[in-house]
Amino acid sequence: MSSSKAPSISGPRGPSTPSSPTSSTYREISHAPLNPSRLWQSHEPGTLPKGERIAGAKNNAKSGTDSPVCSPRTHAMEIDNGGIHPLTSDHAPPLEDSANTTVEGGFDEPSHHNLNAHTELLNSYNRNAACGLKNCNHGTLSPRPGTQRSTMSFDGQYNFGQRYDGGIGKGIGGSRDAVHGILGDAVTDGVLGGGNAGKKMSTTQWLAKKHGVRYPRAMYVDVLKGMYLIYYIPLFNWVTQYKWSYLKGDVIAALTMASFYIPMSLSYASNLGHIPPINGLYAFVFNPFVYAILGSCPQMVVGPEAAGSLLVGTVVRGSVDSGMSGDDDDIMNAQIAGIVTAMAGAIIFVAGLTRLGFLDSVLSRPFLRGFISAIGFVILADQLIPEMGLTHRAKEVGGISHGSSVDKLVFLFTNVGYAHGLTCGVAFGSFAIILFCRQMKRYLQPRFPSVAYVPDRFIVVVLSAVFTWKFGWHKKGLEILGNVESSTGSPFPFRWPFLPSKMKHVREAMTTSFLIALLGFFESSVAAKSLGGGEGKPGEGLQGMTLSANRELVALGVANLVGGCFMALPAFGGYGRSKVNASTGGRTPMSSIILSFITVLCVLYLLPYFYYLPKAVLSSMVSVVAYSLIEECPHDIKFFIQIRGFSELALMFLIFLSTILYSLPLGVALGVGLSILQVIRHATKPRIQILGKVPGTSDQFENAEANPQGLEFIEGCLIVKIPEPLTFANTGDIKNRLRRLELYGTTAAHPALPRVRAPEHNQNIIFDVHGVTGIDGSGTQVLAELVDSYVDRGVRVFFCRVPSERSSVFKQFERSGIVEKCGGLSHFVRSVDEALRMTELESPEEFYRDHLEEGGV
Repeated sequence: MSSSKAPSISGPRGPSTPSSPTSSTYREISHAPLNPSRLWQSHEPGTLPKGERIAGAKNNAKSGTDSPVCSPRTHAMEIDNGGIHPLTSDHAPPLEDSANTTVEGGFDEPSHHNLNAHTELLNSYNRNAACGLKNCNHGTLSPRPGTQRSTMSFDGQYNFGQRYDGGIGKGIGGSRDAVHGILGDAVTDGVLGGGNAGKKMSTTQWLAKKHGVRYPRAMYVDVLKGMYLIYYIPLFNWVTQYKWSYLKGDVIAALTMASFYIPMSLSYASNLGHIPPINGLYAFVFNPFVYAILGSCPQMVVGPEAAGSLLVGTVVRGSVDSGMSGDDDDIMNAQIAGIVTAMAGAIIFVAGLTRLGFLDSVLSRPFLRGFISAIGFVILADQLIPEMGLTHRAKEVGGISHGSSVDKLVFLFTNVGYAHGLTCGVAFGSFAIILFCRQMKRYLQPRFPSVAYVPDRFIVVVLSAVFTWKFGWHKKGLEILGNVESSTGSPFPFRWPFLPSKMKHVREAMTTSFLIALLGFFESSVAAKSLGGGEGKPGEGLQGMTLSANRELVALGVANLVGGCFMALPAFGGYGRSKVNASTGGRTPMSSIILSFITVLCVLYLLPYFYYLPKAVLSSMVSVVAYSLIEECPHDIKFFIQIRGFSELALMFLIFLSTILYSLPLGVALGVGLSILQVIRHATKPRIQILGKVPGTSDQFENAEANPQGLEFIEGCLIVKIPEPLTFANTGDIKNRLRRLELYGTTAAHPALPRVRAPEHNQNIIFDVHGVTGIDGSGTQVLAELVDSYVDRGVRVFFCRVPSERSSVFKQFERSGIVEKCGGLSHFVRSVDEALRMTELESPEEFYRDHLEEGGV
């Protein structure tokens, strides 16, 4: 190390000529500049009083001369391999900048407390910044992009949160405590009282205690229990936020929905469910009220839907055909409907408790579109019989009401001469009016939003009933609804659906109930995700109500269990109905509660006014809904044709044709079966890739099968990327996939092809396991067997981008012996590029020796 001392500087301010370090010194220091900046030269301010210094500076500025107010000062410098360093002066006091930061060093910079004419501007100088500005965003030599300063740390009071270290167990998100892992934090902490002092604590409770979480609304219960209570029973959340300003919109929305959907519920019950019409009203009495208490979507309104009602009707018809009930036995048919509803509710309730909220993703979109379109077609064909006044003719012929849609269409064409003219006029006229009003609303609503408040269907229902009474249409052959009353005599009869005597009906309804639950939850999930929760802007709507698929399952399950006890139709969240609620002013679940009270009033006092309501009008309203189920199908067909999704189109048409040509149960069985097979096939197919190096780069690698001509081939190495967690499902075929990569360099080649890839290209196997975020016992065993086979053949195995040593993946590698079999931790590196450099050496020790010599870490 060489060094030189800076010479003394004397004389007035002006250019000085200090002796520079020798050229040999700079040649020894490779990074020293040829022309030093001489920043080490410094001057000490004079000792004149402040007023004289300023006055002298002004006079000198006018005359253009230098002011000898600063006396020179000598500073010692040292030059070594680390650069140029000032030697600390014994008499130089520490400096303080504007941020009160002590600065140590040998340079005498003027303090902002002792300013002169030449240092006065330093009052605003910030020594912590590169350019002296307090709001500096520059680097030393060039600007740098501004970054948001982090005020968080993992150990500070305000931090990222993180997990409780004592509760981290095996697996991603796993819990060390078995009780917390099985029952969850809510049950263990909130119900069982776990996690207190002296017991294993959950991450939730640890974070709550660490940050001092307080819940004023839960002042009468334990803080943690109150937190869970507010989360799982949202009523306690939104009712405390309710304002009188919300009431007007909620009341208007409830009245609008009642005018639309109360007549619809009568139609669903009588025409689709084949049960008394009043049982359709029960779905609006109990289900919206229960959902308002437990549901996590404030604006969603639950009620009966066409698809679920039709499926209930298939069970009722099947019971009639098997002799377990009679066609005119309204009490038994209503109880069967209640059993189906309760079974559907029980299925999704259990699914919610077991956290199966992902079930809405099990059914594929083509299956749902094909099945829903088929349901619309089935409903249209079914409703044409009462709309044409051929109900009695169908009973005379026999077998028509239980036949397929094709059978019903054949019946309609062969018996069109028996159609009743007045019934056809009322039905098709109502259908045309409702459809016209709907299209006009779509056209006018962007310009006149209040047009959504017009109750067109309610007006059609009222006018048809008035005209029938006024002109005596019921005496001319037009069928009317007649007396609408409970079959048991009680306005709200209670029947427990799971009595031992009803088990035979439970077994018959199991498959259909499962499908009703799945379809209902899927539609509810779509509606909830479209509407969102209460996470809007502060001060606008409800706050703190986040959507949860599992809580939605529980809420819908409890609602249908309660509805099944009163023999109601299945009720789920409908997108159209919920949009009507939101567009007409409904902002909170109070609109659902008001809708329930309106329906109660209707059941108690308004049923006699439905006496003259024509059944043909009810059928036409159902047909409009069926038409809406079909009208979205052409858009999906066009989309799948555009993206060449021919397999999706084939599945869609298969479900559609099997449903309309044979029966709903066959369409259900095919659709669910094929969807589950697709899920299993997708889950069990390994997605391993062979990687190639991007030309001109050192550490970029891409899938060689996607662009084989644009990537570099690495001789003697097979780089395999595993981009997914390894489980028993997707590791069954991984050995065959790897064998294809070794033999052919691709997984797309057929196994019958002879070897085309030379064995010497597989001398080193590099596994990029960055995507392996989890691995179970079966996956670990298969991977260990693969490593054994490679080691036995003399192939070197390397792993790169492995999760941290604390992760469950690395622990499984250690326990299974994979780390030891590969050759120790030296075969586990940070990148593919490092693994490639290790393959060029005889041993890992050579790599690390060379790496350190190059200055690596």
